[in-house]
Amino acid sequence: MATSPATPENPHEFDYAASGRRVFDIEANALTAVATRLDGEFSAACRLMLAARGRVVCTGMGKSGHVARKIAATLASTGTPAFYVHPGEAGHGDLGMITDADVVLALSYSGESDEVAMLLPGLKRQGNKLISMTGRAGSTLGRAADVHLDVSVPTEACPLHLAPTSSTTASLAMGDALAVALLEARGFTADDFARSHPAGALGRRLLLHIADIMHVGDEIPRVGAQASVSEALVEMTHKRLGMTAIVDLADDRLLGLYTDGDLRRSLDDDEVDLRTTRIDEVMTRSPRTIEQGALAVEAAQLMETHKISGLLVVDADGRLVGALNIHDLLRARVV
Repeated sequence: MATSPATPENPHEFDYAASGRRVFDIEANALTAVATRLDGEFSAACRLMLAARGRVVCTGMGKSGHVARKIAATLASTGTPAFYVHPGEAGHGDLGMITDADVVLALSYSGESDEVAMLLPGLKRQGNKLISMTGRAGSTLGRAADVHLDVSVPTEACPLHLAPTSSTTASLAMGDALAVALLEARGFTADDFARSHPAGALGRRLLLHIADIMHVGDEIPRVGAQASVSEALVEMTHKRLGMTAIVDLADDRLLGLYTDGDLRRSLDDDEVDLRTTRIDEVMTRSPRTIEQGALAVEAAQLMETHKISGLLVVDADGRLVGALNIHDLLRARVV
C-alpha cells in the first residue's frame, strides 16, 4: 500500500525545486519509453483516422477525459475533424452524437473504466472503428479495440504512485504525435491552420495581409522627382507616416524614398538647401518595398531585420500602390 512521503519539519526549508526536477526527469523517461514503442499500431491508428468518412470522437473519464478533450481540440485545429464526448453522458443519450462514419479514440490508462466499457457494445453494433489508448494491452478496452496504442509508463511522478502524472503526460504526447503525423500526411499548411484560428494573435499573424492595413490613394505620401526637399517635408507632415515616396508622376513608378532619418541627415549637410535642393538628389534609391499580397507579419519581419519603421507597397511592375509604418502594424496587433 502506498504511503505519503514524510512531511518536512519546516515546509519553508523543503527543496521544492528538487522535487520539481524529479518530476521532469521521471516524465521525460516515461516519454522516451513510450516513443520507443511507436510502431505499426501507431501507423494503423493514423490510417484509420485519415480514412474516416466522419470525425474522430475522443472519449475518456476523469483525467483521461481531460486529456481526450485536449487531443480532440488539437486534432480539430490541425485538419482532422474531431470532438469530445463524455462517456457518462454518452450512456444517457449522447451516444447518438456518434455516427457510423466516425472513428472513436477511447482513453483509459487502466483500460477498465466502467463508463467507457459501457459504450463498447453500442459502438461495436454500429460498426465504429475503435482506437484505444491504455497502459494495458490486455485490458477490456485494449482487447476490444481495432488498434491499441500502448502508453504504459515505468512509474508515475507522484510519489504515492496514485495521481495520474507520467501516464497523462504520455497520453497527451501520444495525442500530439497522432495530430502532427496526420497534419503532415494531409499536407496541412499555415494557411489551413489560420482558417481554423481566425481569432487572437495567431489568426492575425497568419491571415492579415498588407492590403488589409496599408494606406492607399490620397493617404499615400508621394512627390515627384523634381520636388524640393521642402515640398517633400510638407507632404510627409500632412500624411504623417514619417516618409514620402518619390515617384514618376506619369505612371506612379517608384523611384525612391525619403524618411525622417533622411531629413535629419539633410539638416546636418551644409550643401543641402531645403528650398532649392531637389528631392531626387537626397532620396534613398531602391528602397525596401513589399507587395500587397504579402502577410502583414512579413512586413514586421522586414522592419525588424533592416531597422526601419515604414515600407512602401508596390505592384509587380514597381508602381506605388500603398504605404504603411510600424504604427499600422501595432494598431492591427500584428506586433
